[in-house]
Amino acid sequence: MSFDGLVQIKKAIGMLSPKEVRELSLREVRIGLHAPDPAAHEQMENFLLTDLRPARRRESADMLIRNPSSTNQAEVNIYHANMPVPSKGLLYLPSSPDIVVAKTLKTHPDLGMALARSFQPFRAPFVSNVIADVCKENTLFSLATAIPDIVPLISLPWAIAEFASDSAFLTMNQIRMAFMIAGASDREVGYMEQKTQVAAIIGSAFGWRALARELVGKIPFGGGLIAKAGVAYAGTKVIGLSLDKFYCLGYTYSREERNKLYADAYQQGKTLAEKLLRMIRPDIASKLAENEDSKHSATAR
Repeated sequence: MSFDGLVQIKKAIGMLSPKEVRELSLREVRIGLHAPDPAAHEQMENFLLTDLRPARRRESADMLIRNPSSTNQAEVNIYHANMPVPSKGLLYLPSSPDIVVAKTLKTHPDLGMALARSFQPFRAPFVSNVIADVCKENTLFSLATAIPDIVPLISLPWAIAEFASDSAFLTMNQIRMAFMIAGASDREVGYMEQKTQVAAIIGSAFGWRALARELVGKIPFGGGLIAKAGVAYAGTKVIGLSLDKFYCLGYTYSREERNKLYADAYQQGKTLAEKLLRMIRPDIASKLAENEDSKHSATAR
């Protein structure tokens, strides 16, 4: 682990604010439940309060308002299928309750972490979205560091120019992901509160970086660009899935399971990288495809 690399990662981490994530997760979100009768109300409440610890269930139950007199009494308003639904309302279908979860997260993205913390049905989809988003950002950043002139065409949480290496950005983004997963999982958020997880992320950063360099050097025809981005995606996804399992169950994957997850994620990452490259630099993507065809033709001969 190089000293310069640690300095860059320290600088990047200094840009993170666990306080902001903590405050987002601790926000109380009032949900208005609009239903025609007590039985329908109870059905909706049982769905939202499922699998919560007794103390958390009591706190979350206080955030549910039965038939509020005004929609302004709640940040989110959910209507039972047997009720008329206004334009800004969300429909609850007893046969497919997960639909309202997905719709709520899409309609109120700023409330996602708080909803996930207080109501179990929101946790898995919110965490899945967080992992997917950070994986995409890190894949895109990995491409951007190899093709600097695409920077103006992409949107990332922080300016690429701030970082001397992609390791620093990827590590910072993974730690941000760790904060968000902890907040959504009703766990403590912060460097000290998550010191073991943060240390593991920083330690793994140089392993992923070394692997990416090795792949770039070994793969001809510019294919190393896609491989490098695939490593960024895979490393991020394995970290995200491991954190999610740890906060859900109290333990994480075995080495064999992690290796399998990584292999699968690496292929997914390469596919995503190729798709992103076709969108932002179709000329380079086309050239890589031509080189790949030439390589296969040479091999066939």
